[in-house]
Amino acid sequence: MVLRMRGPSSARFRRVTRALSGRGAAWRLIALIAIPVVALSSDTTLTASPSPHAEFQFVRMQYTGTSLFGGRERWLTDWPEAETHLIRGIKRLTRIDTADDGHYLGIMDDTLFDYPWIYAVEVGHWALTDEETARLREYLLRGGFLMVDDFHGSLEWAGFVQGMHRVFPDRAIVDIPPDHAVFHVAYDLDEHIQIPGIQSLYSGRNYEKDGFTPHWRGIYDDDGRLMVVINFNMDLGDAWEHADVPEYSLLYTTRAYKYAINYILYSMTH
Repeated sequence: MVLRMRGPSSARFRRVTRALSGRGAAWRLIALIAIPVVALSSDTTLTASPSPHAEFQFVRMQYTGTSLFGGRERWLTDWPEAETHLIRGIKRLTRIDTADDGHYLGIMDDTLFDYPWIYAVEVGHWALTDEETARLREYLLRGGFLMVDDFHGSLEWAGFVQGMHRVFPDRAIVDIPPDHAVFHVAYDLDEHIQIPGIQSLYSGRNYEKDGFTPHWRGIYDDDGRLMVVINFNMDLGDAWEHADVPEYSLLYTTRAYKYAINYILYSMTH
């Protein structure tokens, strides 16, 4: 198969986004969270087909891995509600021209190189093929950005690292320093807090398994660009998904939106 090749200077990769819409962003986020889910999803659909004209499209990565009980693929966790809420948040809080729909994409799809930002969940259970590891490496080195989320504890960390070390056997996974641009490109996120999933309402704990401590880790390219952001022992997807649940803390949802917007803006400007 002949791959369609694009370098890091591609206009689709390097399109610079416009600034946030103003100082009112914080209170607009609170208003957004109060909107019922029916209103959020009234004009938003989730699909495998991309929107060809949007500046930014939420792309969820489809990968080879183990399935959840009942046959649902782990990469689909929180689909489609997480996308539905976050897309509306991006539209409300920024001037990014954002597609109305979420889009899932297999690693081997030739159009992967059209998107500067991809999202993957439950990566402690991925089992990438040789072809997938090679393609993901190529995508990231050519300017792509991967956000991973919703995996917890030592066993899932080991599963993630096993796969990522096949993608980048010669690149270290390191803690991202608090002063890094990814934490300040839009919102100044100086103080990190653990963002739990909805299970915290029932368990009374902010952690799952033995994932007591949250970590923000990353992998850099040769020029110092952050290629992978690793949200470990956290569940930002749940925080987006349950933005309309009154019992779920506003603190967690607000912070999860801010992290996502920072990651997206960083990916589109670096």
